[in-house]
Amino acid sequence: MRTELLGEPVGVAELTRPRRLHPGDRVAVVAPSGPVRPDRLDAGCAILRSWGLQVLIGAHVTGRHPRFGYLAGTDADRAADLQAAWLDPSVAAVLCARGGYGAQRVLDLLDWPALSQAGPKVFAGYSDVTAVHEAFATRLGLATLHSPMAAAHAFVSDRQTAEGFRRTLFEPETVQALCLPGALALVPGQATGVTVGGCLSVLVAGLGVPGTRRCVGGGILVLEDVGEEPYRIDRMLTQLMRSCWLDGVAGIAFGSLRDCGPDGLLRELVLDRLGPLGVPVVWNLGFGHGPSSLTVPLGVAATLDADQATLTLHHPALL
Repeated sequence: MRTELLGEPVGVAELTRPRRLHPGDRVAVVAPSGPVRPDRLDAGCAILRSWGLQVLIGAHVTGRHPRFGYLAGTDADRAADLQAAWLDPSVAAVLCARGGYGAQRVLDLLDWPALSQAGPKVFAGYSDVTAVHEAFATRLGLATLHSPMAAAHAFVSDRQTAEGFRRTLFEPETVQALCLPGALALVPGQATGVTVGGCLSVLVAGLGVPGTRRCVGGGILVLEDVGEEPYRIDRMLTQLMRSCWLDGVAGIAFGSLRDCGPDGLLRELVLDRLGPLGVPVVWNLGFGHGPSSLTVPLGVAATLDADQATLTLHHPALL
């Protein structure tokens, strides 16, 4: 069911934070995008259960589209799993299994008034899930987690990645300062704003869609991606500028640009495109598609200190 919004949101404001999790809470795992490896799903769900969580797996999480093998089941099935999980009052968090592609295809099939009435709860994922993060921000006014996913390689193989996610879910006040050894300033300075962003290519694909932001003014923009050639990164950043989407942005932090080209070339490219904005820019802050990944809340006030290469949340990600 598609619902139209009354105008398009402008800029970035703080969003409603859901409550933190506690042992015994029930969480639902869904797959709004690509197909899921069963072995990784089992490993990821075992980690979640080891934290004392009850895990509900969506009915179609291990499905596959009958014609398009890059999708985890039909659009209707993927949307139904996401909606059922969100509307279930016993579910405290909805966690995505993986990214890939397909989240955009389910957004217009969701009953947004019903989702809004269900009240705030944790929503977590990254990569293609960026499309859902943006929709939850603009349609539900909800802060979400750009985080590792239940069947993602980093979550099941890197203890630091899983532990950071666990602490964000259960002890969010312990992970308000986000940093990574090796992060550095491309453009120095400090900026304060509200976190917004995710996967660069997915954000660009959403430009002009009704209900999406016309710009990220006042925001701390967090960007990451995987498998894009340098010229494509150039094209996407240029499109963000030419569309005026970056007007008024307070600061920018890059996570990983994995398999996108030589690090030195990418840094030169980002400086060429974004340096003229005159805002702080941090490189390699450690979220996204890397082998180890930080959890970054979206919709939360924060300070980006490029000189120290840190992103510090003003409040815990969850209440």
